[in-house]
Amino acid sequence: MKKILILLLFVSQIFWAQTAFDQGNKYYEKENFQAAISSYESVLASGKQSAELYFNLANSYYKLHKVAPAIYNYEKALLLNPNDNEIKTNLEFARKMAIDDIKIIPKVGFNKLLADFTSKYHYDTWAWIAVGFAFLFLLFFIGYYFSQKTLLKRVFFIGMFLGLIGIFLSAASGFSEKNRNDNERPAIVFAEIAPLKSEPKSGGQDAAVLHEGTKVYILESIANWKKVELTDETTGWIEDSAIKEIKN
Repeated sequence: MKKILILLLFVSQIFWAQTAFDQGNKYYEKENFQAAISSYESVLASGKQSAELYFNLANSYYKLHKVAPAIYNYEKALLLNPNDNEIKTNLEFARKMAIDDIKIIPKVGFNKLLADFTSKYHYDTWAWIAVGFAFLFLLFFIGYYFSQKTLLKRVFFIGMFLGLIGIFLSAASGFSEKNRNDNERPAIVFAEIAPLKSEPKSGGQDAAVLHEGTKVYILESIANWKKVELTDETTGWIEDSAIKEIKN
């Protein structure tokens, strides 16, 4: 009986969440964006999340010109669906609303080549590419094993060798991208104005002044302060209450 009640509760939660999501979409279509936000936020409060939910929520905030929550929710959507071009496009539009224009310092040398290569795909995609190469390796092995002609054996052997290289490269790229993703702690500035201090105290000298919507990367924490790095490699301390972590 207890299991049946739990199942009924679970099904009812899913039904309610879908109803609230659909209601939010109706509000959005009627350009009642604040009501749409309330509906979408209620779904998130119930513990349900999806790329589509965050994307629609971000669109609603964008329509109201609320830059920080728009960027934040686009980033959340991108975490769940990293290969979605529509999310990426809308995120770029939202970033243009931000006041701060922080330059991106490109990496150089081998690190740049490695980062450019591994970041082409999400680590899940690299895993599927490795599976594809493993399947090709199996096909070439079968061909090599059953082939009677020397020339064909050589062709299949070369195919096996290239398949192994593909498995290794894609698996290594996936691990590298997963490690980078796990170590990054991105956050969005939600405060309208947020001083970036040279040390973790209110009386510290300002290293810069940030505004809502700016993306930072958390390096360490001390009490209610976070040491962050900008994309131009500027570092400093910002109050914990001024930012909101994307991965939470």
